[in-house]
Amino acid sequence: MIFIFAQLIETDTPEMKKITNSSTRKIASLIGLMSFTLTLFAQGGQGGGDSSNLVLLTLIALSIALIFAVVVLVSDNLIRIRARQIGVDTESTNLSVFPRLNEIFSPKRPSFVNGDYVTHLKKGYDIQLEGAVISESVEDLPVTRFAIQPPNFRGISPIPKLDAEVGAEVKAGDVLFHDKNRPDVKYVAPVSGELVALNRGAKRAINELVILADKEQKYRELPSIDLENASREELVDFVKGSGAWPLILQRPYNIVPNPDIIPRDIFISTFNTAPLSLDLNKAVEGREEDFQIGLNLLAKMTSGKVHIGLNAGGESAPHPAFTEAKNVKKYWFSGPHPAGNVGVQMHYIAPITGGNDVVWTVKVQDVITLGALITKRRFDTSRIVSLVGAELKTPVHVRTYLGANIGDLLKNNIQGDHVRIISGDVLTGMKKEEEGFLNAHDEMVTVVSEGDYYDMFGWLLPSSMRPTVSRSFPNFLFPDLEYRAETNTHGERRAFVVTGQYEKVLPMDIYLQHLSKSILFNDFERMEKLGIYELVEEDIALCEFACTSKQPLQELLREGLETMRAQG
Repeated sequence: MIFIFAQLIETDTPEMKKITNSSTRKIASLIGLMSFTLTLFAQGGQGGGDSSNLVLLTLIALSIALIFAVVVLVSDNLIRIRARQIGVDTESTNLSVFPRLNEIFSPKRPSFVNGDYVTHLKKGYDIQLEGAVISESVEDLPVTRFAIQPPNFRGISPIPKLDAEVGAEVKAGDVLFHDKNRPDVKYVAPVSGELVALNRGAKRAINELVILADKEQKYRELPSIDLENASREELVDFVKGSGAWPLILQRPYNIVPNPDIIPRDIFISTFNTAPLSLDLNKAVEGREEDFQIGLNLLAKMTSGKVHIGLNAGGESAPHPAFTEAKNVKKYWFSGPHPAGNVGVQMHYIAPITGGNDVVWTVKVQDVITLGALITKRRFDTSRIVSLVGAELKTPVHVRTYLGANIGDLLKNNIQGDHVRIISGDVLTGMKKEEEGFLNAHDEMVTVVSEGDYYDMFGWLLPSSMRPTVSRSFPNFLFPDLEYRAETNTHGERRAFVVTGQYEKVLPMDIYLQHLSKSILFNDFERMEKLGIYELVEEDIALCEFACTSKQPLQELLREGLETMRAQG
């Protein structure tokens, strides 16, 4: 039987040979077990009489069961091998006659996944905060100023080469500056108007190029391109020249991609799980064509596939633009935050295995911008942004452009004068002043109370409940209770001790405690072996929230990533 199984199929790939060899070993083990058992029973039944008949019946039953097991095993593996030969994804599709263990014990799948495999993540924590957007409407606010901020784009020189001077009139898509190290990658105006300011920071690094926007937007017309017949090189040059190249992120390091490196795969998450985050179903409404064209464009720029993560944990199905997307591989995920993080999804789909293993990640609204390069022949950064937080009078969705002025977005909407404005979410966002601008990769502005008071005796004294993963407060008894966020850490930095807290909220096979300490000691080999290339700040932000030692884990990880990048 082993010989027949080995000869039935043509194992022309290492992966299929691996399946065949594994199955052959299992069959050999079953037959060996059957022979050994038959020998034992035969020796035990030599006494004759009724006991011999009982032994004989037992032998027959056992033989039938073992033969049935061998037949099922052979059949299952033949199906798997044939399925791989014709291109069926056997990892996410169970082709066996028996259910997998995780299918038996996992939560019930919602009906809208249509029987597809769902990755259920148990580790994590949802921080329920007050200040979510209730209204379904999207408002158009009068924002007058926008900015492109070079520090938003990691991997470029701090003082890039300017291509426009203050006072110049620019159209959306006109080149403002380029990186001295990669002059072919253009950084362009997100809107049309007058370039009114060039704000510098430490060591005269350029922080912001501010544009006073026109009331009626004007766009630089892009050349037409035949997406179906264009080569990858032509598409790369087209995207670089349009100004949309910096919207793509390269991992490891979360930097502007190197155009000379072809990514192994491209990953897109179609849902957010961070506190008060934007519902991306709303962001894609009315932009379905641009989204699909953007996916088609990305599919031609990788040697692998475009993978998109879908939300199986919502009350309703994701937008059809996501579930019916073409030219991609779709995967369902459910669970608490950070299940919506593209890095976490990548860990379960096709993780990064080393520093030379390059992939790209792209946000949904940036995919739409990429699609508009072809459908509209212009650099269109229009997008939906959510204004959230308990310190706002009215949390709301707004329609604006990349780099909008935060003061204009929040005008007459802040209740109180002792607040912190954050570009992004409360876990990973950056503190901003009202005169600041929305960061290029952020889709929300969060306003919370400033927590700069001293918390006497900390958790020892009874107080109102606060967001925490600790059971010092009975939060676990009220899973749907929302909390009023503030920035107080309720404690100072302490000894970096092993607590096991990170493992409870990080759904990745990475020992973050050991990795963080290897970064502190600049142990390059250990950092690499412990999986630093898989991580960026957002993946471990929840660990920093849960950390009893109050360690700045995101800052520490960035130091490690920059160290590894400098080592080449």
